[in-house]
Amino acid sequence: MIWPEMRDVLRAAKFLEGKARRTPTEESADLSEIAGGRVFLKWENMQPCGSFKIRGSLNKMFHMSEGERKRGVVTASSGNHAQGVAMAAKMLGVRAVVFVPSVCPITKRKAIKRLGGDTVELRVTEGLYDEAEAAAKELSRTEGLTYVSSYEDHYIVSGAGTVGLEMLLDEPELDMIVVPTGGGGLITGIATAAKALSPRIRIVGVQSVASMPWVASWQSGRVVDVSYSDTLADGLTGGIPQSLLDLARVRVDDFIAVEEKDIAGAISFLHKKHHQVVEGAGAIGVAALLSGRISAVGRNVGVVISGGNIDHEVLMRVLSEN
Repeated sequence: MIWPEMRDVLRAAKFLEGKARRTPTEESADLSEIAGGRVFLKWENMQPCGSFKIRGSLNKMFHMSEGERKRGVVTASSGNHAQGVAMAAKMLGVRAVVFVPSVCPITKRKAIKRLGGDTVELRVTEGLYDEAEAAAKELSRTEGLTYVSSYEDHYIVSGAGTVGLEMLLDEPELDMIVVPTGGGGLITGIATAAKALSPRIRIVGVQSVASMPWVASWQSGRVVDVSYSDTLADGLTGGIPQSLLDLARVRVDDFIAVEEKDIAGAISFLHKKHHQVVEGAGAIGVAALLSGRISAVGRNVGVVISGGNIDHEVLMRVLSEN
């Protein structure tokens, strides 16, 4: 993968005007009081597809060649990336086959079909994200479809980087940005933009202890295998590529993991204090602040609320227990 630079993020921002929403970056008075600094939340759950993924998906799909469009595309997703691909596929009239793991929430599956219509074929695989990704890559090899990665792609990362660009345009004095981290496209994109605009800013990734390959691989600089278990942050599960780990070690400052109970508490906090519906992956940065895993004392901290696509039943259970 060709590492994106700031000019690539700027090109993506220009392209996405009128296609993706410029979501608000707002200070949370309640979280600022608890954390001891000024905390600003970037509400990517307000995107048309309910997550930041639309930025990279549209940027990638619209930059494919005519030949790639004619052959069609295949992708693997925990749910949010696929919604952006489905939306772009319908706009372009491109056939798209989408593989999701069995843990993909019903809310996300329905949204994929609704946004893609007849252009999208949804296939559910047993297991977690890695199994869905393997199935998608196999179909790409056998049928000649273009594989659209949800994270390891120049255009995907550049599109995701527009989140960081907007945050610093809205709040230039940010000292740190806290980013939910799955495959790594979002954090490396944000870091690309943020470090170009503010070289001393800290970029910190957050994972669940149920799926933390970034945390396990960070010190050695080599991707290591980890075990996975069920998590509220289903959008962050799965392995990571060496290419993005290499990029992160140049542009990202640290990775930490939080407990499942803290993710549940953050979902509840955002619902009760801000009246926002946020999925586990989207709430994980807030979980890091509420649990004290990341300190905001004396700092201006931006937190990416990456998505809001959570099943109603899961949300009700979390709210009843917290």
